[in-house]
Amino acid sequence: MGTVWTWAAVATGGALGSLLRFWMTGWIGALTGPRFPWHTLVINVLGSFVIGWFGTLTAERLPIQADARVFVMVGICGGFTTFSSFSLQSLDLLRTGELALGLLYIGGSVVLCLAAVTAGFLLARL
Repeated sequence: MGTVWTWAAVATGGALGSLLRFWMTGWIGALTGPRFPWHTLVINVLGSFVIGWFGTLTAERLPIQADARVFVMVGICGGFTTFSSFSLQSLDLLRTGELALGLLYIGGSVVLCLAAVTAGFLLARL
């Protein structure tokens, strides 16, 4: 379960990740409009890349303290990525009759996030 320092690392990173997600949601939403949840897709892809890159880099090439790793991977990435929002927005698109957009969103999220985590993994191994 970790120490008080581990909890503080997770809480601080989570707060930072959540604030970043909040800012990016507004910024991307203002650029793209409300019809398709581009903000959530971009955030999930970016978060997947960061966790793949940072996790691999710090596990294989640049070992760091466990609390620093938890700060980024559990705290920042956990507060930043929005998979629960993805699920709700997918359901909303499907239940409001936007079947094509819903399926595009679901498929695009899965494929792009897997590609991003793979790219981060491979980049960290270079």
